[in-house]
Amino acid sequence: MTDSSPVPGPAPEAGTLVLAATPIGNAEDASPRLVRLLSDADVVAAEDTRRLHALAGRLGVEVRGKVTSYHEHNETARADELLDVVADGGTVVVVTDAGMPSVSDPGYRVVERAIERGLRVTAAPGPSAVLTALALSGLPTDRFTFEGFLPRKAGDRSRTLAAVAAEPRTMVFFEAPHRIAETLAAMAVAFGDTRPAAVARELTKTYEEVLRGPLADLAERAAAEQLRGEICVVVGGAPAVQAGVDDVVGEVLERVAAGERLKTAVAEVADATGVAKRDLYAAALAARPAK
Repeated sequence: MTDSSPVPGPAPEAGTLVLAATPIGNAEDASPRLVRLLSDADVVAAEDTRRLHALAGRLGVEVRGKVTSYHEHNETARADELLDVVADGGTVVVVTDAGMPSVSDPGYRVVERAIERGLRVTAAPGPSAVLTALALSGLPTDRFTFEGFLPRKAGDRSRTLAAVAAEPRTMVFFEAPHRIAETLAAMAVAFGDTRPAAVARELTKTYEEVLRGPLADLAERAAAEQLRGEICVVVGGAPAVQAGVDDVVGEVLERVAAGERLKTAVAEVADATGVAKRDLYAAALAARPAK
């Protein structure tokens, strides 16, 4: 006998803090859930209230709850004020200018505080500049890291890039259009001229463009052209460094000195590092101290 009862709908969002993703360019990417949340929420906390009302106008939705500003300068101070509404059973929706709140945007502080207070937090997922740029880059997507905006000062930026130069995963950065040329030039210095990358701008908008190629070429193009709009830079991870015989023969000798058979040590080290067994065996024999 089968259960013919209706499938339950989503749990009610009363008494909930909701992080709601907004379109990163094309208003048609707004989800039906976002439209409902903007209409029904008790409070909508927006990074820029003017942009929120403009988006609501494009979506044809009336924001009936209270609209309040929630940005990087007041997010800590205003968190408990918003969460008091949640504690009283209300729905508070947090939105930023584009994409998912808390990803290089306000949102983290209020979530942190909500967890401390034991209040319910959920998300209405949607457009993401990070994932869109990654998908369009043509670079590996199986493992990646989001690095956000780089420091504005040249020295700090260079040190930050040097710290991730050996990162094997694909990296995603945000950058402002007036700094993109110098940032790409700094990346070419830190990562190498030939490191593959992509510059994605105005994603989902009319003039969407993705430039792909070696960092040096992209830096040269950015210096010659005036790239406009919101920009994501996706950089390929550092290539794996192939170990040489000289790099690993010492490990073989250490294992032999500890009592392991030479052939066994050579076989295991060669398998782990990819060096040729014959070459490693010969090098280990030549390097062994004379008896």
